[in-house]
Amino acid sequence: MQTVRATARPAIWLILAVVLVALNLRPSMAAIGPLLTGIRSDIPLSFSLAALLTMLPVMAMGLAMFFGMRISHHLGEHRTVVLSLIIIGLATASRLFLDSAAELILSAVLAGIGIALIQALLPALIKSRFSDNVSLFMGLYVTSIMAGAAIAASFAPLVMVRTGNWRIGLAIWAALAVVALLFWYAQRSAIAPQARPTVNNPAFAGNPRAWLLAIFFGLGTASYTCVLAWLAPYYVEKGWSEQNAGLLLGFLTAMEVISGLLAPALANRSRDKRLVLMVLLGLIVAGFCGLILSPESLSLLWPCLLGLGIGGLFPMSLIVSLDHLDHPQRAGGLTAFVQGIGYLIAGVSPLIAGMIRDQLGSFEWAWWALTAVVLVMMVMVLRFDPRHYARHID
Repeated sequence: MQTVRATARPAIWLILAVVLVALNLRPSMAAIGPLLTGIRSDIPLSFSLAALLTMLPVMAMGLAMFFGMRISHHLGEHRTVVLSLIIIGLATASRLFLDSAAELILSAVLAGIGIALIQALLPALIKSRFSDNVSLFMGLYVTSIMAGAAIAASFAPLVMVRTGNWRIGLAIWAALAVVALLFWYAQRSAIAPQARPTVNNPAFAGNPRAWLLAIFFGLGTASYTCVLAWLAPYYVEKGWSEQNAGLLLGFLTAMEVISGLLAPALANRSRDKRLVLMVLLGLIVAGFCGLILSPESLSLLWPCLLGLGIGGLFPMSLIVSLDHLDHPQRAGGLTAFVQGIGYLIAGVSPLIAGMIRDQLGSFEWAWWALTAVVLVMMVMVLRFDPRHYARHID
């Protein structure tokens, strides 16, 4: 009994460290939307230019994904996360001193690079350390990412109101990086390198299934990035205060947290994840349609549906990718490729939505476009039959 407890204790501390690290992967982006009115009153920004604050870090995340596993191989898992948290913390804290759009965008890009290095590494770490419950722990990891977004979106406007300074509302989240850094460093013995057999790990760029998974992940994440960037401004334009619009975005991300825990737990009962994916995509379609047709009368229902759909879709997309391969190293390489391409696709979506808003004067057409994208994803889900995974990637 004592041996079991001794073994379980390091695992508990390790997953707690992963949770604290994951909390840092969205506040640098999630705090911007609710504060956008305050930022634009101080720094001239069109909606298209403001979209770069979400687009460029997501694009940086995509590009850095291709180097993340290689950097992790050279530095080790522990040092890579330490370096990444330092980058995120410094980029976020620097926003206290920003005076131009270019500086704000640069801070967002640097934070995106730090985020990407962590996101390239942690799925493989989870698959190797928690191989018996990958879906459960991936759900906990992704839920923590969503929780970080919920906290930032909900409280950044409050910080701005209390301090009278939007820069503090953006920069205060560097404190999360400090806490995670101290805790992660304390777990360095638990994150010691594991002996792994050398395996052939070819590039996935020539594999059609890898591209299908990447496109699916990218299209799903496009909904997340657009909602993250534009839901709060959408409601501010309808007369809501920044604080209430931020709380609405925080409510949506809270629903993402709930779904991020429940969907993988339910899906863990079967290797075939298609039914769960279809339900999640249906929730997103319903949420976007309601956001367009009746945004005011049922203003909590539509973010609830969107949050439940998007929150579950994000971890499920990664879990389906991990399910294609048994070896943690190769599965990690596949998820890094999927996220790399996927974030490049998703990064463009806030810019397109911002351009639509500048040209047509409304976000509704962007929501319609995302609805059509999700319907296409429903067709793609039919291809994810686990009986044929080995045929596509072996």
